[in-house]
Amino acid sequence: MSRHPLVKWAQRSDKLFITVELPDAKDVKLNLDPEGKFHFSANAPDNIPYEIDMDLYNKIDINESKSNFSSRHICYLVKKAESKWCSRLVKQEGKPPVFLKVDWEKWLNEDEQDDKANSNFEGFNISNLNMGGSEGLDEDAEEEDESGDIE
Repeated sequence: MSRHPLVKWAQRSDKLFITVELPDAKDVKLNLDPEGKFHFSANAPDNIPYEIDMDLYNKIDINESKSNFSSRHICYLVKKAESKWCSRLVKQEGKPPVFLKVDWEKWLNEDEQDDKANSNFEGFNISNLNMGGSEGLDEDAEEEDESGDIE
């Protein structure tokens, strides 16, 4: 009997981020269906089989979907067939499966994605402003410690 690995997910209007947490997975297989069928299987290093079958809420574009493997997890970037937000990852209503969690590190709300796309500050690094102000602070602190007064 196979087990279920931890699966984390997040979304944007046009894509899903699905991360399967299975360190050092072997024999990884993924099958995506345009109707939203997601099938994952792999073996842990001790040859214990892990498997997931999910019916995704959205239809997907399998040609634009990608995967990336690392020693800690398997990441999938699943392209939605239509750009729209969904209220959950799977079609199944009610409580989600226990192995399925929200990936809060990648999560953006619908309004946050719009704000980020319209922001002129994307990739902005405040340290490049060279506004000064911090020079000589250590010297002032030493003078204050010695005299007890600020000069």
